[in-house]
Amino acid sequence: MNYSLSQKLGAEALGSLLLACVVIGSGVLAEKLSAGNAGVALIGNTLATIAALGVLIYALGPISGAHFNPAVSLVMALRRDLSWREFALYVPTQIAAMIAGAMLAHAMFGLTLVQTSQKVRGSLGEGIGEFVATFWLLFAILFSANRSSLAPVFAVPAAITAGYWFTSSTSFANPAISIARSLSDTFAGVAPESVPAFIAAQIVGALAALLLSTFFSRRA
Repeated sequence: MNYSLSQKLGAEALGSLLLACVVIGSGVLAEKLSAGNAGVALIGNTLATIAALGVLIYALGPISGAHFNPAVSLVMALRRDLSWREFALYVPTQIAAMIAGAMLAHAMFGLTLVQTSQKVRGSLGEGIGEFVATFWLLFAILFSANRSSLAPVFAVPAAITAGYWFTSSTSFANPAISIARSLSDTFAGVAPESVPAFIAAQIVGALAALLLSTFFSRRA
């Protein structure tokens, strides 16, 4: 079935809003219930995020590709799987919707709708972590999509699960959610001054995954 541009943008907006709401909302609740145990809070945050990703990719993937991530959209545009016109509209839609998702999560828990995160994540190691996390995510997307249209439903949540636990940054891997999380002074937050370095690392990581995918897809 062919979907209109407005339907695709609607799917990206809905998916981005819900994903940000889940990431931030589950972080708020996990922190409340964990009695100060950051490891327990991260487990709760991880489980909610990957469950939501599976649902959103399965439901909205056939409509828009279920990017919910400017780095993913950039790679798909470079692969010519997404037009540059669509890319130019996808990215602001994803960012705006994720900011709205953060506000919705705050509203559910009676918090100030727009906040400024105090969690500085500005070390070199965390920047490398974002490069690795985004490379890992795009690797999962690009290599699994060749197997089956349903493969990303399982591969992406699996990649994010691993990324939460093996990267120093806990795997943001997404410029739009990095911006949204800078507006949330909660468990999932990141200080605004850390965001530019995160986004730069995410873009480089995504491009590195694209280069690797291109290398392996060449015919001998």
